Amino acid sequence: MRFKVVAAAICLAIPTPARAQAPADTAQPPRAKPADVASVDAIITALYDVISGPAGQERDWPRFRSLFVPGARLIPTIHPPGGATPRTAVMTPSQYVERASGLARNGFFEREISRTTDQFGAVTQLFSTYESRRAATDAKPFQRGINSIQLFNDGSRWYVVTIFWDGERADNPIPEKYLKR
Repeated sequence: MRFKVVAAAICLAIPTPARAQAPADTAQPPRAKPADVASVDAIITALYDVISGPAGQERDWPRFRSLFVPGARLIPTIHPPGGATPRTAVMTPSQYVERASGLARNGFFEREISRTTDQFGAVTQLFSTYESRRAATDAKPFQRGINSIQLFNDGSRWYVVTIFWDGERADNPIPEKYLKR
């Protein structure tokens, strides 16, 4: 039994990609537009709106950062080719902004197509099913998936705490219950 406890402590002490922590954003986020954070619908609309736009259009990154609580995280699920073990990458909103240059270079439009919501007190959890296109007029999305979004309400506004997502793949189709409006 003692060996199991020591082994568990060692495993917890070793950093792994799935457990790696992103450094905290040190700057206070910019002040949010009140209309962007007035309700769950408003903050989700602002979140999709701020990352979407045509090729060549720079995104409003101060607006993006204003949606998040200090210490927030964005966590994509990464599926390496060849069936390797999936992993996560943990980012702060600022790290996401640094890595998101392709959004403006290639054009990117993401929109919510369905949502399920659970709320208890100041905490709201939602599954936001999305479609991504390179141009708003593209007939078919190049990607679909689900954003698991955790929100916090401090009594005066809504904040994004975490966005954790996974994309649809042939071996991981979106269940019908997450496609209903």
